Amino acid sequence: MELQFITHYTDRYSYFDSACMALKGGCRWIQLRMKDASEAEITREALRILPLCREHGAACCRACGATFILDDRVALVGLLGADGVHLGKNDMPVDEARKILGKQFIIGGTANTIEDVRRLHQAGTDYIGCGPFRFTTTKKNLSPILGLDGYRNIVATMKQEHIELPIVAIGGITCDDIPAIMQTGVSGIALSGTILRADSPAEETHRILEEIRKYRTYK
Repeated sequence: MELQFITHYTDRYSYFDSACMALKGGCRWIQLRMKDASEAEITREALRILPLCREHGAACCRACGATFILDDRVALVGLLGADGVHLGKNDMPVDEARKILGKQFIIGGTANTIEDVRRLHQAGTDYIGCGPFRFTTTKKNLSPILGLDGYRNIVATMKQEHIELPIVAIGGITCDDIPAIMQTGVSGIALSGTILRADSPAEETHRILEEIRKYRTYK
């Protein structure tokens, strides 16, 4: 995973618009996050965005499409044909979700500390969204800010303990932050606001991907 785009509704863009522009810019991992929405609202948006994801495969595998995951709503994953789910600290526990979904679906979990990472690894998560890097207005009830040192310490401890999971940095990240963050050893970046505030979200997505790829040697 290089870049995960997390949908966000703004005065300018709908959830569908935001996903469409990220995909157009080359992003191949979309998380539909509609925290306070009803099941019907999420279903409506998912059924619009999912076909777009299926149309936007990687250059080496167009048939595979882009990965599409839901935030929180485990029960909707199989019903809507999503690829998986991302679970925050206050959502369903990963091990419980795994019992429901089985091994064929992706399950991501949110971490802020190495203790969170250990717990998620034990529970069987497939990747970790780790943050926040800095303050962000797109998420309520933020955990303590990590900064670069936070990522360095978590990644170093994961290596020492042989915890092999993709770790994705998230939280108030801009394109200018990417070189330093990637050099901490994280696997990728998750973004929302930085892309949607740009004059051209699709072009900004492409620029961010190019920046991430310069540092993909850091695993």
